[in-house]
This record gives sequence, structure tokens and C-alpha cells, in this order.
Amino acid sequence: MKFMITLLVAFLPALAQSQSAVAPSQPSVVAPKATEVLVIETAKRGVTAQQIMAVIPDEIRATVKLYLDGKIRQWYSRADGKGVIFLVGAKTEGEARAIMEKLPLAKQQLMDHEYIPVGPLMPLQALIGPRAQ
Repeated sequence: MKFMITLLVAFLPALAQSQSAVAPSQPSVVAPKATEVLVIETAKRGVTAQQIMAVIPDEIRATVKLYLDGKIRQWYSRADGKGVIFLVGAKTEGEARAIMEKLPLAKQQLMDHEYIPVGPLMPLQALIGPRAQ
């Protein structure tokens, strides 16, 4: 794995140069198509732990239902204790927002959400050759 990361980091400048030399009007790095949305959820400023804990039983049930429905693919607690992170099965921020806004903590406006669409690691394409259509 360490070798693969080192190889990818070494490949990035060469990949960017080769793409810009072939097509100078196109961006040098191809943006991936979003396949999921990373959602970082933290308590709004001024919200107490007691306010959150009052809603947590309903939040957990709703989150598990979304997981079982395939809408939430993974979830994690932040190691710093400041919230949770979800990997949501959505292709756009809007789709992910629609899913997350149905959760009880969001309905009561207790949480802030940051949405980051993510997709495949595009430098891996360099390992398998030109982009297949």
C-alpha cells in the first residue's frame, strides 16, 4: 500500500504535464464523477449535549433505517468528539442534503452539516492506461 501511494504521488506531476501537453485547453487534472457525498455533522454553536441527547434515540433509529435502505453507506464518530461523519449514497450535494434533512437532529436544527461530493481516485487511471469509453 505504501508503495502504491508513493507511486501515485510520483505520477501526479507527470500525469498533469502529459495531459496539458496533449490538450492545453482542458484542465490538467480530470475531476472524478461524484459517487457518494461525505457529510460532516457537528453541533451548532450554543447547542448543549442535553439537547442532543434528548433526540439521540430517534436519531439512531432514523440513521439505522437510512443505512438499511442503502442511503447511508458508512458512518463514523469523529475522534475529537465533535460530531459524526457519514458517507451518503448520493451523487450530488442536493441529494445528500435531502437525505440528511429528514433526520431528527436536522429537523430540530441542532446540527451543522458540511457536504463534500467524492468519487474515484482519478490518478489511478494512469496505472491502467488511456481512459476507456
